[in-house]
Parts: sequence; C-alpha cells; structure tokens
Amino acid sequence: MWRRRLMRLLQPCGSSSPALLQPPGDPRPVLAAAARCHHTVPESLKCAWQLHRDHLELRYANTLMRLDFVWLRDHCRSASCYNTKTNQRSLDTASVDLAIKPKAVRVDETTLFLTWPDGHVTRYGLEWLVKNSYEGQKQQVMHPRILWNAEIYRQAQVPSVDCRSFLETDAGLKEFLQNFLLYGIAFVENVAPTKEDTEIVAERISLIRETIYGRMWYFTSDFSRGDTAYTKLALDRHTDTTYFQEPCGIQVFHCLKHEGTGGRTLLVDGFYAAEQVLQRSPDQFELLTKVPLKHEYVENVGDCHNHMIGIGPVLNVYPWNNELYLIRYNNYDRAVINTVPYDVVHRWYAAHRTLTTELRRPENELWVKLKPGKALFIDNWRVLHGREAFTGYRQLCGCYLTRDDVLNTARLLGLQA
Repeated sequence: MWRRRLMRLLQPCGSSSPALLQPPGDPRPVLAAAARCHHTVPESLKCAWQLHRDHLELRYANTLMRLDFVWLRDHCRSASCYNTKTNQRSLDTASVDLAIKPKAVRVDETTLFLTWPDGHVTRYGLEWLVKNSYEGQKQQVMHPRILWNAEIYRQAQVPSVDCRSFLETDAGLKEFLQNFLLYGIAFVENVAPTKEDTEIVAERISLIRETIYGRMWYFTSDFSRGDTAYTKLALDRHTDTTYFQEPCGIQVFHCLKHEGTGGRTLLVDGFYAAEQVLQRSPDQFELLTKVPLKHEYVENVGDCHNHMIGIGPVLNVYPWNNELYLIRYNNYDRAVINTVPYDVVHRWYAAHRTLTTELRRPENELWVKLKPGKALFIDNWRVLHGREAFTGYRQLCGCYLTRDDVLNTARLLGLQA
C-alpha cells in the first residue's frame, strides 16, 4: 500500500511529470521554489517527504508526520536559537514570519536539513522528530502504569520498601518510586510512629504542600474540622481536595495509634475502573471527560472558616492521545450541577452511575489495615481511598505532597514520569 502511495507521491502536485528525486547522502539541496512537491527516498524506503503549501509531510520509521513550517523554524536547536546550557529557547517566536517557507530541503539517512529565506540552517534528527511530533506523541504513553483490581495487585506481590533503605539509598528510593508510578500506591515500612519521622519520610521525595489543613496534620475522630473524615463513620471511596482548582497530587497516611476495632483503609484504582467504562461504553467515558463540575468545601467550625471551589470533569485526559491522567471523584463534596443543560445532565448521571458501579465492584476493592510503622503513599489523581467505620481511639498523621516534585525526583532517578 505504501509503495502505491509512494508512486503517487513521486508526481509533482498538478503535474504528470516525475518530481525531483534525491538519494540519501547527496549533498545537493532540493530547492523549495523548483516545484511544490519534492521527495527524498532512501534506498531502504524508510524515509520519504513531500512539501505542501504550509507544511512538510515526512514519513520515517512507520510514522507519517505533518510538520508546520513555523513549528519547524520555532523548534530549531541551533546555537543561536536554543541554549543547550539552560535547555531554553533563545529564539523570539514572535519574530518568525507566519508565512515562512524553507528555501531548500534535504534529508539524509538520519537528518532533516532546512534552509530558510535568510540563510539560516535548521537540522533535525529524524528520530527526534518521530519522538516530538504530534503524530509521534499520539503513539506514546506519557505515564506507564499497571492497572489493577484487588487480585491483580495481590498477585503482583509489590514489596514495601524499608525506611532506612528509602531514606539512605538511591536504590531504595527508586524502587519505591517505581512501585508508586506503576500502581499509584506504595508503602514504606519501619517508620517510627511519630509525626516528625513521618515528615522526614515524606520530604524524601517532595516538598510538603501546605493547605487549609496545615502542613502536617493529626487525624482523629474529634470533629475538629468540618469534614466527615474527622469522625468514626465509614467513608466511601473518593479522591481528596476535589474542591481545589488543582487537587493535591499525593497523600501520605501513617497510623500512629489505634485502640479499637475496624478502621481498615479501602483503596480502589480509579484508572482501572475508568478503563472498564472506556471499553464497555466509550460514549459515557467521553462524556465524563467533557462535563465540568463544581466541587465545594464550606467550613465554619471553631476558628476554621473556609469556602473552596474547584471546577473540572470527573475524568481528565490528554487531548492528543486520550490518556487518562486525573480522576476527580468525591460525591461528598460535589456541588450543585449547573454547568450544562438538562438533557446533558441526565446523560451525565447515567455515565456517572456506570463509573460508580465499576468503582464499587467488590473485586476492585483492596482493603489494608494501616498499623504504626507503615506509611502509605497514595496517588490522589488516580487511586480512590475510603475507610470502614471503627471503634476506640484512632490517630493518623499525614500530609499532601506536590505532584511536580514527586515526578521530578522520579525523573532524576531515570524513571519515566
């Protein structure tokens, strides 16, 4: 099929005569002004290109890319356009002529060369273009993950990381972060059961995000805050701080003491449930990515007075590859739905019911008993948490972490994040 397409490409636009061909390695550039369409066909047939009115069409490594001329000039990595010491652009994008076209184009086995009207030469590695073009990005996963239900997670036998190894070695830290990135949860064992030691563990991977709840918090059933979490009642699965414009990225829990019964922690992989919705009802999945909802937190307890509002859809995806990156699910804090008309509202309720059914399937519920010494890190953009009712005195401490800093730490250790 590609050979037939290639024969068509070899005809200049609007002409039946053969186009200008150039083998790889030929130093002579093809002048863009000679004809509207030109092609370079290496002997391996691995690469072919064609000039259009406003873009370059390039096929390489089984990827057909359409590259806008302004984009090609803007992303030039020459010394005058890009500072390799700071990894920042030096070129003033606003200075690029929006009608710019290359004066000459040449492609060899590994590199695209473009000569611009002012004589400036831009070079791109073909592999770089595949990785960084829109078409290349559509084929890539931003964040590799392993989706799980309770059985999948148990069979994986994901190990906890010892606190000393976590704090003192890059190997221990990297193992922890790899587990966290893949599964959305990770545990650190043998942490001293104090707020101070929990803070040291948390700061190993990120800055602590201070919120209306403070920096490090104690968590008991004294109803000291206007939130159901500060009671002994059961909590259904949810993500936290949906009422923030940017929900907190990571949550840390450490049970310091529990003198009583119950209180197990519920964990559900929201991305696993969303994937089931996508496979069974793609229209409902799409609707959950489109309808913006308000979430609200109103508090007037003691000296705490807050009114927080966050807006966003239940499911958030990257638009170029439809990859899910955030679930915002909290039925406690969802505000009045008044952002879409009635006919959309009813379809949204049906889609929400489908997702809720998946989230509440018993086989998707992972129950864990938090004990002193075992700190739990949760990806609050992915994994929902809840709690069964409990008796007696139960004290937890924890904090929120900034997502950017956690991912930064992972990347510095060579992980894809």
